[in-house]
Amino acid sequence: MMRPPRWKQLVAIALLFVAAASSAAHAQQQMVVVPTRIIYPGDVITPEAIDSVPLRRKLRDPSAIIYRYDDLGGKVARRTLLPGRLIPVGSVRDAWLVERGSTVQALFQHGSLEITVSGVPLENGSVGDLIRVRNIDTGVVFTGIVLADGSVKVTAS
Repeated sequence: MMRPPRWKQLVAIALLFVAAASSAAHAQQQMVVVPTRIIYPGDVITPEAIDSVPLRRKLRDPSAIIYRYDDLGGKVARRTLLPGRLIPVGSVRDAWLVERGSTVQALFQHGSLEITVSGVPLENGSVGDLIRVRNIDTGVVFTGIVLADGSVKVTAS
């Protein structure tokens, strides 16, 4: 005849199931990046200032935070980032490629016609930003898109 299980055996079995479920959930836990020190607005985010930690709670909007350092590489803080806190997507920006007051080359192309002039940006800009530029020779203000090489491409309007 089979002996009925004792309550201690049932508790031990239940604890094993809870431990197994907990370790499985921990293994599937999502990782996020958080600052290891205070990062002030305008500071470039470096690998030394970031640590990867497990996400401890479910988020209402998972797309609102940054999960990997690759998404932060070379970016600049827009606002103060505190140690151990999640980093919202809107709290970082690309580094300025073109700075207000510096000199840039503005390029206009239309078919085989190509005109290059020197200009002074009136705004800071990253790659792909639309900024205003003042022609150094004529003083005319025009808009253009910042290119990866630091020049500004002007389109016909």
